[in-house]
Amino acid sequence: MVQIKPLLLSLTLAQVASFVSAAASTTNGQDYWQSFKSNINPLNVTLPKITQTVSINPTQECTYYDPDTALFNIDPTEWPSIWEVATTNGMNTSAEFTALYNSIDWTKAPNIPVRTLTSSGSLDFTGYDANTDPDCWWSSSVCTVPKIADVNPDIYYCPEPETWGLTYDDGPNCSHNAFYDYLEEQKLTASMFYIGSNVVDWPYGAMRGVKDGHHIASHTWSHPMVTTLTNQEVLAEFYYTQKAIKLITGLTPRYWRPPYGDVDDRVRWIASQLGLTAIIWNLDTDDWAAGVTTTVAAVEESYTDFITMGKNGTFANSGNIVLTHEINNETMSLALQNLPAIRQNYQHVINVATCQNITYPYFENTVSFQSFSEYLGLNTTSSASSSASSSASSVASSIPISAASGSSPSSGVASKVSSLSSTSSSTSGAVKLSPAYIGLALVAVAGLLI
Repeated sequence: MVQIKPLLLSLTLAQVASFVSAAASTTNGQDYWQSFKSNINPLNVTLPKITQTVSINPTQECTYYDPDTALFNIDPTEWPSIWEVATTNGMNTSAEFTALYNSIDWTKAPNIPVRTLTSSGSLDFTGYDANTDPDCWWSSSVCTVPKIADVNPDIYYCPEPETWGLTYDDGPNCSHNAFYDYLEEQKLTASMFYIGSNVVDWPYGAMRGVKDGHHIASHTWSHPMVTTLTNQEVLAEFYYTQKAIKLITGLTPRYWRPPYGDVDDRVRWIASQLGLTAIIWNLDTDDWAAGVTTTVAAVEESYTDFITMGKNGTFANSGNIVLTHEINNETMSLALQNLPAIRQNYQHVINVATCQNITYPYFENTVSFQSFSEYLGLNTTSSASSSASSSASSVASSIPISAASGSSPSSGVASKVSSLSSTSSSTSGAVKLSPAYIGLALVAVAGLLI
């Protein structure tokens, strides 16, 4: 496994002084983003030409690098510990975070308890009535409409018919160059839910997401079951992820996705204090579990079932939002293998911002997204379908095919991803996951099936 060193970027001393001063003057939690600093112009992103940004060899891509200090500097004292709850490293007592925390009127927070885990590590639903579901706890009831006022409901589907809402969680993955190359060549943009720790560890990967026109959103700092965190911990998970994304991309997201879908009205209320709205899903490929808790064949069957829904009338009146991941080479390989069929069976394969007519998905209005009607004016189903097949073959020819792949590629895309799949079992091309992340991923499924 590639050793990922804690890569932490920081501001200069002058920036810190300005930042703390601005934070201290904050009177409304939603003003917090205005004190963030970034040297990146999201309208003109230039990636440094180094091996890690141009190679399609996962081992080379995932070799640690020191970022160009002209883009961003690093100071470990200004960030939480990588892959640990965001209050670590004294971040809960920092001047900037204290100012933010004190700017929020916590007397208005809903009186909902912090959730607990069982001895096996799954969510403990003991005593919670899923039928009445007083707290709109998604993990218990799949509730998406809050039971309290002044909190935005979750987004969980695309309102436009025959639409596949394209989303990928857990990036930026250090080995995603081939995957992003394909999306770029196909002119596909997705909603990318980035983990703060990964953004700081692999900043050029996050810059690539913005450069390619993807919709970037938050996926918390350390990927926890958020309802099990205290108010302070939840706020920190949001805040430091926002700060990291802004520093690296020049943009501050308005949208986030709860890891494992674990959200309730307490967490939604805290998110709303930072102007964040949750994006969930209504179809789950379970791709992260391929080769872990389920078989690759089972995940491929889910993909096939969901693809068939594009033509059998399931989405004749509205579309879906599909949960998929760039978490490792297996999930990215599965995505590449299935995207041509997805495009052939759905009229529209688009990011959530466009399918929901969200023109400005960031607090900064420097980057805008097409409305659905604008997208329709620039795209046709026939051109999308034909280009999918031709480009898949051309991209495939540029990717080395590994003999270690256990599958027999039946198309250009399948050949393309064999270089990714060959490293999946050893995880040499995957983002390093903490034991806590892996454990929670395993117990989350068990807990939701009980």
